[in-house]
Amino acid sequence: MKPNEYRYIFGPVPSRRFGRSLGIDLTPHKTCSLDCVFCQLGRTASKTLKREVYVPTQEAIAEIDHWLANDGEADYLTLSGSGEPTLHAEVGQVLSYLREQPIPSVLLTNGTLLSLPRVREAAALARVVKLSLSAWDEASFQWINRPHPDLHFDPLLEGFRRFRDQFDGELWLEVFLLAGFNAMPERVEKIAALARSFSPDHIHLNTVARPPAEDFAAPVPAAELQRLIHMFDPPAVVAADCKPPRPAFIEANQARILSMLKRRPCTTGQIQASFGLHLNEVSKYLGQLMEQKQITASVRNHEVYYTASDGAA
Repeated sequence: MKPNEYRYIFGPVPSRRFGRSLGIDLTPHKTCSLDCVFCQLGRTASKTLKREVYVPTQEAIAEIDHWLANDGEADYLTLSGSGEPTLHAEVGQVLSYLREQPIPSVLLTNGTLLSLPRVREAAALARVVKLSLSAWDEASFQWINRPHPDLHFDPLLEGFRRFRDQFDGELWLEVFLLAGFNAMPERVEKIAALARSFSPDHIHLNTVARPPAEDFAAPVPAAELQRLIHMFDPPAVVAADCKPPRPAFIEANQARILSMLKRRPCTTGQIQASFGLHLNEVSKYLGQLMEQKQITASVRNHEVYYTASDGAA
């Protein structure tokens, strides 16, 4: 098996918070319980609460096993990708396997299924679990996260609290803020108060850095984010301030993508097809290039195109 033949793992990719991270994708693209207005992978194609075996679990584990034997250099093994990983009915089998490995495992989840005891039991097998919270009540949850019709805010929070009670690993929280909506101090304080009710170990503030699912989802300036960090306990960290390592493979991949964008504008799908990268990998590299102001994004015919900036190195 060659790395370009992997179907369920990708990377390692550069992560602001998790360094060099091997991605493990257990759901089809944009199969999720939410359709967040800020999602940088676009709108949800399949909004569902149905837990099923979306990928052959043993084949996914075999790919991870092969990668560990033949590469094995990463800071974390991360269940992430392009959908909600806890929708995969056998996510616990994957996390049980990962728990036996020397590299710590991370579950990136929106937490919407933690109201289910079997999902909490499976999630507790991870070394690190990162949850997301961007709302403070039912109305804000409906507006910003656009959940499946059977999902509601109070049971979501209760699931977070019950999970915290049984989880002995590190619980991380991402709070995604949007200008003009949930970034006002009085609303951030409401989110912070809810966060204190389930005691995360680390909190990160994030905002729009790449084109979101909806044009009206606007970023919060870095200075404003900094003014909000002490509302949280523990004090939050601004995600943009987390700088991942930049080994040679990251530099090489970014250089290849930038070279292509100097020749012509491309969508994420075109870049993915050209280099055989996972969509999540492409998104990570484009995010870093945008932070460096090496590229810009524009919408044409309802698709986002990236192009090299004037004077890009």
